Amino acid sequence: MSKDTTVIREVAPGVTIFSVPFKRGFLPLGGRSTAVKLSDGGVWLLASHALDASTRAALDALGPVHYVVSCDNAHSLFLSQYKDAYPEAKLIGVSGHEEKLKSLKFDGVYGKDAEGTTYGYEDEIHVVYFPGHAQKDVAFFHVASKTLIEADLLFNLPARESFSKTGSSGSIPLLTASIAPGGFMHKTVLGGFIKDKASYRTSYDKVLALDFARIVPCHGDVIEKDAKAKWQEAYKPLLG
Repeated sequence: MSKDTTVIREVAPGVTIFSVPFKRGFLPLGGRSTAVKLSDGGVWLLASHALDASTRAALDALGPVHYVVSCDNAHSLFLSQYKDAYPEAKLIGVSGHEEKLKSLKFDGVYGKDAEGTTYGYEDEIHVVYFPGHAQKDVAFFHVASKTLIEADLLFNLPARESFSKTGSSGSIPLLTASIAPGGFMHKTVLGGFIKDKASYRTSYDKVLALDFARIVPCHGDVIEKDAKAKWQEAYKPLLG
């Protein structure tokens, strides 16, 4: 039996993260899904890692999963696992998913549905779509906990928590630390995703206007201090 390497913890009341080891080539990026307990008792889930036994048990304990949501069109590998496990949940994707995942029926698609379309959670989780991002990323803001949840809009390596059950540090000296807000490689990584600077700037400003105090990225450790300053630091050399 393979070792369970998923780290599950509540980072704020009603917000549970699932951190897993993940490498892109040799680079230890780490991976993460995030679940939010909604006021009606249901669960909103940004699904970005494999549905292992410990994740399934934790989700079932939280409550019925009402939404399975993707953060961009690259983090789609495990959506079918979650939809199969929770067939009653609404599946919300982003532009490109319907062509990429033809076997799945989406209940909503950011970037395809009309601007302003809502799916049922927007009173509690505000949404900023980035059409100018190469992967059509979406930022989600959980109002009650002041938590910003995102995938490839900001990295915060090393991914210590994601690799904490593996015996690995989740770090390559100098390299991984450079892929964090203010790191010299972070600018290069984020800059490669910006395909429409004017559109991207509009979306960036919408996120900046949100009252977030924490950032939960898919890749790297959670930012619990100076989160808004880190957001600005990451983009200052790219957007001014």
